[in-house]
Amino acid sequence: MIRFNSDYTEGCHPAILERLAETNFEQTPGYGEDVYCAAAAEKIRELCAAPDAAVHFLVGGTQTNVTVISAALRHYQGVITAASGHINIHETGALEACGHKCLAIETPDGKLTAEQVAAYVDAHYADESFEHMAQPKMVYLSNPTELGTIYKKEELAALYRVCKERDIYLFLDGARLGYGLASRENDMTFADIAALTDVFYIGGTKVGALFGEAVVITDEKLKQDFRYNIKQRGGMLAKGRLLGIQFLALFEENRYQEISAHAARLAEKLKDELIKMNVTFYIDSPTNQQFPVLPDAVLSKLSENYAFAYQARVDETRSAVRLCTCWATREEHVDALLGDIRRLLDTEEE
Repeated sequence: MIRFNSDYTEGCHPAILERLAETNFEQTPGYGEDVYCAAAAEKIRELCAAPDAAVHFLVGGTQTNVTVISAALRHYQGVITAASGHINIHETGALEACGHKCLAIETPDGKLTAEQVAAYVDAHYADESFEHMAQPKMVYLSNPTELGTIYKKEELAALYRVCKERDIYLFLDGARLGYGLASRENDMTFADIAALTDVFYIGGTKVGALFGEAVVITDEKLKQDFRYNIKQRGGMLAKGRLLGIQFLALFEENRYQEISAHAARLAEKLKDELIKMNVTFYIDSPTNQQFPVLPDAVLSKLSENYAFAYQARVDETRSAVRLCTCWATREEHVDALLGDIRRLLDTEEE
């Protein structure tokens, strides 16, 4: 079975395994207070051109989202998110279990706009019974989104401006950030994102690490007592150096950027070749997540040898599925998939 159903089916980049093995018998302080976490945090600050940023390492995306958002909000406050946002649909209500409502806005492409956020916040306070509703205090974005779309620098700047004007936080979920930055349509850098958000995180789990996400906090209020929140939410790894070592290895020799570019190139190849076959797409995604629309009969045959994720029914005979490439995707597997899709489509037409 060749898996294109997610971007975390493999273990980790070999350089990480080597580094973990090399340091296995070293003795270090726990809970992220070791030299490796300190060195990785400094590398990230340099990469983001944010020398005063606070950098913290957590194990996974859901844990990171819950910790960041619950640390920022008071118990009566909620977070604005696209209806398709990860915190709203793919985290089992984890944030709402902590007492913070997801304030969902429908979007056609998974992206929030500055105009939507401004209208939502203004409408809240224009309602005479606003104190009877969850107060919007944060905007949650993911880049790339659940639909593989990305924000342009101008769009992120407009959102940040609206958030500053209305005194709400802007948080960017970067679980797949490497793949977004490697997209041929991207016009942002790590430094741009650091400058245009209050807090964001750099995903490791989906981009070459065994596990781990690096939270970057630029807002002074959010920095305060953040480690208390990590501990309370179960995110303070006793062997914290395992996170620091992984991010050090990822950001050595431009490795994070190079492995992200590998996934982006193969996704582009997949998309370009499917377009040549006259395959249509559920949404136009420029990143490692592609959403082709294929006949159900073709998908049934493909599922014998390939794993992919169901996305949506398009009509009586066709469905959209999600195909993911990642840092470890093999080009020969992409070629095999393309060849089988071409053969099955040709058979359908006969």
